[in-house]
Amino acid sequence: MGNTDTKLHFRKAVIQLTTKTQPVEATDDLFWDQFWVDASTTAQDVFALVPAAEIRAVREESPSNLATLCYKAVERLVQGSDSGCPSERERQIVLNCTRLLTRILPYIFEDADWRGFFWSTVPGADGGDDEARPLAESLLLAVADLLFCPDFTVQSHKKSSADTAEAVRSIDSCEYIWEAGVGFAQSPPLNYIHDVNRTELLKLLLTCFSEAMYLPPSSESKNLNPWVAFFCSTDNRHALPLFTSLLNVVCAYDPVGYGIPYNHLLFSDYREQLVEQAVQILIVTLEHEAGSATRAALQALDTTTSPAPIGPDNLFVNYLSRIHREEDLSFILKGLARLLNNPLVQTYLPRSNKKIQFHQELLILFWKFCDFNKKFLFFVLKSSDVLDMLVPILFYLNDARADQSRVGLIHIGVFILLLLSGERNFGVRLNKPYTLRVPMDIPVFTGTHADLLIVIFHKIITSGHQRLQPLFDCLLTVIVNISPYLKSLSMVAANKLLHLLEAFSTPWFLFSSPHNHHLVFFLLEVFNNIIQYQFDGNCNLVYAIIRKRNIFHQLANLLSDTVSIQRALQRKKKAGISRTNSTENESMEGSRPAVPAEPGTLKASLEATPGIDKITEKSQVSEDGTMVTVPNSDSPQARQQTTDDSAAAGASDTENIYIMLPVCSQVLSWKAKLPLQTIMRLLQVLVPQVEKICIDKGLTDESEILKFLQHGTLVGLLPIPHPILIRKYQANAGTAMWFRTYMWGVIYLRNVDPPIWYDTDIRLFEIQRI
Repeated sequence: MGNTDTKLHFRKAVIQLTTKTQPVEATDDLFWDQFWVDASTTAQDVFALVPAAEIRAVREESPSNLATLCYKAVERLVQGSDSGCPSERERQIVLNCTRLLTRILPYIFEDADWRGFFWSTVPGADGGDDEARPLAESLLLAVADLLFCPDFTVQSHKKSSADTAEAVRSIDSCEYIWEAGVGFAQSPPLNYIHDVNRTELLKLLLTCFSEAMYLPPSSESKNLNPWVAFFCSTDNRHALPLFTSLLNVVCAYDPVGYGIPYNHLLFSDYREQLVEQAVQILIVTLEHEAGSATRAALQALDTTTSPAPIGPDNLFVNYLSRIHREEDLSFILKGLARLLNNPLVQTYLPRSNKKIQFHQELLILFWKFCDFNKKFLFFVLKSSDVLDMLVPILFYLNDARADQSRVGLIHIGVFILLLLSGERNFGVRLNKPYTLRVPMDIPVFTGTHADLLIVIFHKIITSGHQRLQPLFDCLLTVIVNISPYLKSLSMVAANKLLHLLEAFSTPWFLFSSPHNHHLVFFLLEVFNNIIQYQFDGNCNLVYAIIRKRNIFHQLANLLSDTVSIQRALQRKKKAGISRTNSTENESMEGSRPAVPAEPGTLKASLEATPGIDKITEKSQVSEDGTMVTVPNSDSPQARQQTTDDSAAAGASDTENIYIMLPVCSQVLSWKAKLPLQTIMRLLQVLVPQVEKICIDKGLTDESEILKFLQHGTLVGLLPIPHPILIRKYQANAGTAMWFRTYMWGVIYLRNVDPPIWYDTDIRLFEIQRI
């Protein structure tokens, strides 16, 4: 009964605020206290009892009342942080103010005239140190203090009653880090009330940072988020312990717990909610575009001898980039791998294990670690631990390939693999046999992790949805980068690569877009790398090339006259990249096919994927193993959209002639550069030998032919080996903008209880219903 009365009083206060035409004085505490003194309103209650329409009405019709409400709520948070919340009543006031500000802030951000409000000083505010501080700074510093408030969000070290206000102000928050891990050895006892309170405060922080959602996409790096910039600056004395607390809470979390089946159905896991908020805060605060000079200075920093901060002003980025101890790097990698592998864990009891849902945020966090901390990247690649990250990433790619609402997930997974593939060690690690049996609908095979990667990439290309086509370049670039190091492809993977070449080299596909031929060039580069550098051990691929030799002969004799091109384009509608391998239907035991999104699913729009020539730079591997950057040969002309199918379809006869002439010219240009010499020489030498053996011995069994190829050699018979080219990921403004829209889209869709940003005027991306 009391709970109903409380909600009624709160609702009356909201109605009073929306109906008052005269400004309410800031000194009228009796009126303002109605919003936060009641003890039994939850976050869900606040969202239900403060409708969006009424917030907007107050914003438009009684702006001074909305301004005073925000100011008074921040004031109570500051008071709570100063006093250390010694009583239950004060803690409840802090939580109620936190919920109210979380509800109101998005409606402040969506109005351009209000956006600067929190960055102005409040006239007539109480004196003291904070007199000249903008409201936003007071709010952020108060939340930071409250996140290390004894008996409220951290375990008190004192056995006596609550700490005095003086003690709270001078507290060393490094002693109150939330979890053991990087830079902290003690693991405080779990306290679900502390976890709940931390989660609510972090939700408010995330809401503060979400101003970025209400600004249109911009690739300018000057467009810094002022909330994040201040929170991660030296003004925040808790920056280091807070970064460490967030990181350790995420990486130490084990959703399986004590391994009791169905434990997640028996009780609520408040730690999971905290971990989810923590990883979201981390990825938002780590959004930083350091210049190359700054990044180089940062990576060259010797943390063992010089503790002075160098590099970006963002302390979170600075701290992340300086982590260097092996045990810390191992803790982070093992923690991320444990969480990413969680949905893959199989048990005999169906649904007995807890499955986490925040894998997209974890992938973004892993990406940021690899991007900002090269010591971490090299640590990941120096052992087979990288495969603990590879398998779940491939699982998510395969699982999401048919679901339009998860296009962003496929992009982030492919970008991570592109980044890793730029390092030699990644290709070398992929030769480790793949023995796990993760539930995926892919052909059963015996082989390596490289085979797994190729099989899944083939699946994405041949049975993913249409919106994945811009990623084909990226997928094949990954395979090109790893190909010089692949010691032994399985027959399944070899056939997949040949099937892709067959599909991409059909005339209708080659001529339908001015840059489709790049895909053929990538695949030919893969074959050339393996033949020249890993011929021994790759008899399966050599055999597949011999069996499918007609593809290469057709490419060499490709007709490029106007009539042939027109005829090929007319056939386009009847053709498609289809499944041709019988092994396609052999799925792994326990696998589940990818399914499209449920009707009504929300998805966030994404910025266009930058072209592969924009996001990579070519490096040539010299004889001593060092990398030398080479100019990018992908000319803008090659990327020019001169023969869009729809344009050609609607063009007049005269226009068609002009269109076809440039097409013929382009085709002749790239056809002359097709790198077929190595493969043609291989076929010239081996095909007669294989045919002779088959005739002489009457062979029909491919195992005998494979045995012959296995012991064969082409030493001295092939052209001089070409230099190995690696296309390394290169950050730019386009990818930075893509990551920003993807990250905030994920955060928007993941925060639905309560729905913080639902139905507000988001401008960074669009929310669409499938």
